Amino acid sequence: MIAPSGAPGTGGVSGAEAMAGRGDDRTAPAALPPALLQQAAGLFGMLAATTRLHIVWLLTHGERDVSSLAEEVGGTVAAVSQHLAKLKLAGLVRARREGRHQYYVVDDQHVASIVRQMVAHLRGEAADGGGRATGTGRARGVGA
Repeated sequence: MIAPSGAPGTGGVSGAEAMAGRGDDRTAPAALPPALLQQAAGLFGMLAATTRLHIVWLLTHGERDVSSLAEEVGGTVAAVSQHLAKLKLAGLVRARREGRHQYYVVDDQHVASIVRQMVAHLRGEAADGGGRATGTGRARGVGA
């Protein structure tokens, strides 16, 4: 049971702070505007579709055309094109034309970094050399 704030043995620290090992030296994070939260949720939502996440993962390793992506993700060219259109509209990928082909690449390196970090984390390849991932490879609480 978590002791109430100011209870004996907590040094005036709330139960949640005591469990997290934090005292009064931490300040509350700045409030996030609802529009920013909605924008972040929208971008994470773009990556919530397995195929789109796979496409972004592949594009973090270099540009590809639609046919190559379709082959690599095991989808049709039409389906992958639709996913790319959504990712492009969200500003996550961009395309360049070369003759009759369009080549796609990740347009937001921050998102590329997040995707790489998540995959490394799930593979147990933490960049900081920390602990190995344990688990079955399934995400908890996401219906995966």
